[in-house]
Amino acid sequence: MSTSTTTTEKAARPAKAGAGASAAPAPGGGRRKRTLGMQNAAGWLFSTPFLVLFAVFMAFPILATLAMSFTDFGLRNVTRPWEAEFIGLENYVELFGDEKFLKSLFNTGYFVVVGVPLTIGIGLVVAVLLNNGIDRARTFFRVGFYAPVVTTIVAVAVVWRFVLDPSDGLIAGLFSEVGWTAPDFLGSEALAMPSLIVMAVWRNVGTVMVLFIAGLQAIPTEVREAAKLDGASAWHEFRSITIPLLRPTVLYATVITTIGYLNVFEEPFVMTQGGPSDSTLTVSLNMYREGFNFFHMGYASAMAYVLFVVIMGITVLQLRLLKDNTK
Repeated sequence: MSTSTTTTEKAARPAKAGAGASAAPAPGGGRRKRTLGMQNAAGWLFSTPFLVLFAVFMAFPILATLAMSFTDFGLRNVTRPWEAEFIGLENYVELFGDEKFLKSLFNTGYFVVVGVPLTIGIGLVVAVLLNNGIDRARTFFRVGFYAPVVTTIVAVAVVWRFVLDPSDGLIAGLFSEVGWTAPDFLGSEALAMPSLIVMAVWRNVGTVMVLFIAGLQAIPTEVREAAKLDGASAWHEFRSITIPLLRPTVLYATVITTIGYLNVFEEPFVMTQGGPSDSTLTVSLNMYREGFNFFHMGYASAMAYVLFVVIMGITVLQLRLLKDNTK
């Protein structure tokens, strides 16, 4: 009995020793922690230039602009910013009594409401055609539709001014062939904004097209093949399979296009300077004028933050309306 007990104790000793060894810290644990700490430090070190540039050229101006929106900051305060008088919400209250600002807000809304659906719709149609319907020279057409995206606004303005010129333009020549007089597209209050929308759609369809082509190519071919085997027509397949599976892409394309169109500045600035009679004056162009032409920088800063709130509100609304359907 004692021999059996002694044998059992000897057998148990290595097990206890092993348990104690497993409870002790691993010999390389401290070294791994030091290595991880050095990697984190190196990461922060390499990201420091970006963080500094972001703080100086992005974060600080954003916060400074917010502070300026509550003051009467003007040209006299450029060299003495501390002398700007705090006026609270006066700039914001004045904005919504300013007919020019309200007109620019309406014009921007008009630009977005008409331009975004056109851009998304045409971009989707072009993407479907290039992905399925056009076999020859597909790359050529893709590059052709995307070329306006990388073209500078100055070059675009020169081309479109020639196209829309009422006397010597391309459209005027077509009208003269049938004995008609071409309208003054950029000089008419009724036609100036639609003309800018057409130009903006032409410039931005390429971006939306690329997004939709990527989304179309991500749709599993098995799903389409199964639909064809079930006898689904091309339209039924597009409506019941392609569109639902493209909802995340539609959401992204709609959000970025809407944000870009709410910030529209180059088109009216280069083509019409906000005219005629402020019919193409947008919030961004109005903000530029108030800040850099009249040096009402506090007032322009308030205008910028009103636009920011509008963009945030519309973006959140779009995310809620479209994201619910992507689940």
